[in-house]
Amino acid sequence: MATVAFHTLGCKVNHYETEAIWQLFKQEGYERTDFESASDVYIINTCTVTNTGDKKSRQVIRRAIRKNPDAVICVTGCYAQTSPAEIMAIPGVDIVVGTQDRVKMLEYIEQYKQERQPINAVGNIMKNRVYEELDVPAFTDRTRASLKIQEGCNNFCTFCIIPWARGLMRSRDPQEVIRQAQQLVDAGYKEIVLTGIHTGGYGEEMKDYNLAMLLRDLEAQVKGLKRLRISSIEASQITDEVIEVMDKSEVVVRHLHIPLQSGSNTVLKRMRRKYTMEFFAERLDRLKEALPGLAVTSDVIVGFPGETEEEFMETYNFIKEHKFSELHVFPYSKRTGTPAARMEDQIDEEVKNERVHRLISLSDQLAKEYASQFENEVLEVIPEEIYKEDPESGLYVGYTDNYLKVVFPASEEMVGKIVKVKISKAGYPYNEGQFVRVIDEDAVFEEAAV
Repeated sequence: MATVAFHTLGCKVNHYETEAIWQLFKQEGYERTDFESASDVYIINTCTVTNTGDKKSRQVIRRAIRKNPDAVICVTGCYAQTSPAEIMAIPGVDIVVGTQDRVKMLEYIEQYKQERQPINAVGNIMKNRVYEELDVPAFTDRTRASLKIQEGCNNFCTFCIIPWARGLMRSRDPQEVIRQAQQLVDAGYKEIVLTGIHTGGYGEEMKDYNLAMLLRDLEAQVKGLKRLRISSIEASQITDEVIEVMDKSEVVVRHLHIPLQSGSNTVLKRMRRKYTMEFFAERLDRLKEALPGLAVTSDVIVGFPGETEEEFMETYNFIKEHKFSELHVFPYSKRTGTPAARMEDQIDEEVKNERVHRLISLSDQLAKEYASQFENEVLEVIPEEIYKEDPESGLYVGYTDNYLKVVFPASEEMVGKIVKVKISKAGYPYNEGQFVRVIDEDAVFEEAAV
């Protein structure tokens, strides 16, 4: 029996696609092995979002070649799409496929076995206007299922290479999304996370369909769906209609991840982001009015070329004023080939790091403040895994719908189910909770046993 091993670098979309590629191999009778052991085929799914992503991707490719020089080495993903020649130049690489035509990977492997000639199957992604269907009926992770609903991005922010790696916006057929959501719920998942390269842009290129309608249809048509989360949405995509759907919905969670990147209009302009702070603030106010207790998480880039102390403080104060519940803070890093990498006034690393630390400590403070609103409240949690910091304790970790991470006593059979937990002590990164009861319709077990 032929074996295949996978290594995924980068984002959630890549992880989703690796699972989809594995399904194709599984159907052909392959057995999946660990990347660190010998395998007949190695698939490396690469990342190119930063220069470091490229470098790490190359290291992993070389590691696979060393493991088994006779194996078929197949490289796919974003770095493969943007720099196929660089990858083909690594001795031992047999097949390069970009971010499209992954369904043909097995054909390329057969072709390679017969001809023993390296194959570069990377085409022009900018010409692609069709969403490539890749099915994932189940995941290795058993509590939250990702469901990819769109591909590509039309924004061309000055710091970002991704449109060149993923192409332009294309949305998945709503019927396919609903069909796959039902499949995931039937496989036992309570929570589905809608994901994509520019997830909130779903439907932008469709004539009479949009994200709000998709959310509504998923709730109406998918039987047994308990939680629906949007992995990320731009401020400009939070229409009044989306707010209304969230407000009325029983399944869309009280949590949105809205990338800010900067809280300064002058920096946003240099980034070529398509909103102003005034607009962003107005959307946040509308959201919080409609959805009390909403968690808003965000991404921020610190030290973008030309960022002054004043501009940084505009960002700092905006975040403080609007009380985001958690931030992912990144120091700006040059991505070769993007306009920002060629800008004058690159910021000194020390200044960047000092600003990153200031924002991270603000984020920690805001996260604690947000969590403290829920102390002594009973919330619904889906236990995910044993609490790693004390595996013997009988404690498990899970997320509430509004993305609080809770540690509480649970048992193995509760993993992936929805349970009621009282937040006994708010904190960050973890909140402490007390188990109240299971509310899962199909779970019958003794509460006394817990």
